[in-house]
Amino acid sequence: MSSIDRDRVTAALTKRRGLVNDALTETLPIDHPEQLYAASRHLLDAGGKRLRPSVLLLVAEALTDTEPLSDEYRSFGPQGIDVMSAAVSVEIIQSFTLIHDDIMDDDDLRRGVPSVHEAYDLDTAILAGDTLYSKAFECMLDTDASASRSVRALKELATTCTEICEGQALDVAFERSEGITTTQYLEMIELKTAVLYAASASIPAILLGADDETVEALHQYGIDVGMAFQVQDDLLDLTVPSERLGKQRGSDLVEGKRTLITLHAKEQGIDIDELVATDSVESVTERDIEAAVETLEDAGSIEYARNTARDLITNGKNRLEVLPDCEAQSVLGEIADYLIERRY
Repeated sequence: MSSIDRDRVTAALTKRRGLVNDALTETLPIDHPEQLYAASRHLLDAGGKRLRPSVLLLVAEALTDTEPLSDEYRSFGPQGIDVMSAAVSVEIIQSFTLIHDDIMDDDDLRRGVPSVHEAYDLDTAILAGDTLYSKAFECMLDTDASASRSVRALKELATTCTEICEGQALDVAFERSEGITTTQYLEMIELKTAVLYAASASIPAILLGADDETVEALHQYGIDVGMAFQVQDDLLDLTVPSERLGKQRGSDLVEGKRTLITLHAKEQGIDIDELVATDSVESVTERDIEAAVETLEDAGSIEYARNTARDLITNGKNRLEVLPDCEAQSVLGEIADYLIERRY
C-alpha cells in the first residue's frame, strides 16, 4: 500500500465537506413543524466527515477531469448536472440510517451529542428518520439529468436502501446466533455499510452517462473501500484509547457484538464470550481490554483483520483504473488508503 499525502487528502475532504454542509443547510431548512425538522437536522448539524458525498463529488470530477468552482457543482459538466443534489441525497440517507441504528441499539450518544431519540423523543426520532429518507429521494430527483439516467440513479438509491435494511437485519440476527462465520460477517457489512459507498461512487457515473463497465467498476470500488472502512472501525474499537475514540474502548467486545476480529478468533478456538469478565461497558477496565486484545493478537485475529482491510483497499484502488489519470482519481485512491490508516 502506497503512502498517502495526508495534507492533500485532508484539504480535499475539508473543502468538499464545507460545500456539502452549505448545501445541506439550503436543502433542509428548519421548517414547519419546527421540532420535526430540527430533529431531522440534529445529527447533520453535529458534524461528520461527509466521506460519502465527497467521494461522489470526486468521482464526478474524475470522470470529466475537472475540479469545478463551488457553485458549478449545481450545473456540472457539459450537460449541466446538479451533482451536489446527488451528494446531499447520499449524506441524508446516511443520517437516516444513524437515527434508526441508535434507536435499535438504544445508544445515547452520536457524534458527541445526544442521539435523536434522546434529544427529542422516540416518536419524533422515527419521524425524523422517515423524513430524511423521503427527502433523499426528492434530492435525487433534482439533478437535472435525463429521465432515463434519473430513473437509474433512483433505482440505485432505492436498492441501496433495501440492502442497508437487509444488512441491519442480519447484524441484529447475528447477535442472537451461534456459528456465524467470517464470510457471513463480510457479507453482512457489505450490505449494512459498503453499499452506500458503492452508490456514492456509481451514481455520478450514472448521471453523467458513463458506460456500464465504468459504473460497475466504481460500484465495486465503493464496496471494497466501504467494507474496509467497517473492518477498520472494528480494529479501532480495540486499539484506540477511549478518549480519542469518543466511547469506551472495547465496547463492541464487552457488549458481545460480532466483529471480523472476534469471529476469526472463534474460528481459532477462542471462547469469545469469555474474553472479558463483564458485559457492562461501565464496569470494564483497561486491564480487561488489554488482556482481551493480547489474546486476540496471539490468535492472529487482529492481524487477520488488518490484512483483510488492506486487501480490500488494494482491490478498490485497482477499480479506479477506469477513470482518467487526474488529480481527482489520485485523491480517490488516497482516500481509500486513508480509510484504513485513520485513527478515529
